[in-house]
Amino acid sequence: MKVAIVHEWLSVYGGSERVVEVLHELFPEAPIYTLVYDKDNMPERFKNYDIRTTFVQKLPFAKKKYPHYLPFMPRAFEELDLTEYDLVLTSSSSCCKGVITRSDALNICYCYTPIRYVWEFYYEYTKEMKGLKRWFVSHVIHKIRMWDRLAADRVDYFIAISHYIQNRISKYYRRESKVIFPPVNTHLYEIAPKKQDYYLVVSRLVTYKRIDLAIKAFNELGLPLVIIGGGPEEKKLKAMAKENIIFLGRLSDEEIARYYAESKAFIFPGEEDFGITPVEAQASGTPVIAYGRGGVMDTVKDSKTGILFREQTSESLIAAIELFEAVGVSYDSAQIKLHSEAFAVSRFKENLLLYIEQCIEEQTKRKLHQQQYEAIEKIAR
Repeated sequence: MKVAIVHEWLSVYGGSERVVEVLHELFPEAPIYTLVYDKDNMPERFKNYDIRTTFVQKLPFAKKKYPHYLPFMPRAFEELDLTEYDLVLTSSSSCCKGVITRSDALNICYCYTPIRYVWEFYYEYTKEMKGLKRWFVSHVIHKIRMWDRLAADRVDYFIAISHYIQNRISKYYRRESKVIFPPVNTHLYEIAPKKQDYYLVVSRLVTYKRIDLAIKAFNELGLPLVIIGGGPEEKKLKAMAKENIIFLGRLSDEEIARYYAESKAFIFPGEEDFGITPVEAQASGTPVIAYGRGGVMDTVKDSKTGILFREQTSESLIAAIELFEAVGVSYDSAQIKLHSEAFAVSRFKENLLLYIEQCIEEQTKRKLHQQQYEAIEKIAR
């Protein structure tokens, strides 16, 4: 089969770009189609890939300001000519699932989420907008919402990154999906010979990550907390923090791995569609204390590999930390690391290839049944 990979945009290397890279490892001859590609902001190895962009690439400031071109995204992906491909793998959190394929080709969508600012987080996204801007944005998103619902019907099979996203796909697209967890480089993390007496946060410092909850909790508890990462909220969060909280900024992957391994527990107060950092922490043999909603419901075993707190408040987090201080978790470091292997790259590849084979078999059976029906109808005439 001729295979193509379609991804939303290649502008920053993150979790979804790691998925694209693994897809490329599975299908090295497949070209990668994307809205825009910023080669200067992506790993050097991407320059060896066959990457093909849409017309948006040529628009002013598109490589940096591509979100502003949302009204053009449906048309941009629809104009990609994919008629030569038998299998199209769409890696989608926005519009790329809506590509047009041959009627006998397969569009299998690896879905990170239905478009957040169009569906579940629309009101949060627009609540600060006023006047003409609010009217314009709501008008555009209304049109995108209708297009997105129709575009979902072009997908033959959906894959969800978590059961949390599986529910969202069912709600907004009325479609079934298969859960296949994203690939995490669990092999890069090791168990430390000895734990240190600090808790750890590794995160971009942006509002929805709710690092403010961790700071409030540790301000009250007085326990040592190390925060790794940077972002627009950094200055505000530093101003909130007491002396027991240390900000280290952005560190190398090797340094972060050491902090993962040596920390007493990993703190994860946000709500994520999947959440890679809790898996990385567990791959280091470190338990996770997390808000019990979203992807962590798949990745963290409550009271075994971590502790889940039920309300997204500093009080609920404090209670979880105090419980951990009192009784810990039932799994030791080796068991916690073993649990993380369910999310390894090798497991992702194995599960994805098996599911693609199942989809192809199902499509082949449908074609055969259709041919038999047409033959019987012809004889009946």
